[in-house]
Amino acid sequence: MSLIKLHVKKGDTVVVLSGKDKGKQGKVITSMPTAGKVIVEGVNKVKRHSKPSLKTPQGGIVTKEMPMPACKVQVICPACNKPTRIGHKEVAGKNVRVCKKCGEVVDTTK
Repeated sequence: MSLIKLHVKKGDTVVVLSGKDKGKQGKVITSMPTAGKVIVEGVNKVKRHSKPSLKTPQGGIVTKEMPMPACKVQVICPACNKPTRIGHKEVAGKNVRVCKKCGEVVDTTK
């Protein structure tokens, strides 16, 4: 498998562009570059039946988020609060992601 460069990172706020959850916003919980997918908080939820086990003695129906294609989400710029495409710029010797609409740096601090 090859590593795919994603435009979204863990912690980004994104909006869903298409599908049953179109227009919903959420935070990226996990990004999977090898699969080209992301898991977004509160989006693409499914119900799974689980058997009773030592971890969950009750068992039952569990609702969880499933991975969705990264191309179906768009980053929301923290400065202008609008969905935007991502550009790349070198600032102080580091490559950072920038908003195509307002030009502000989008990278989340770690």
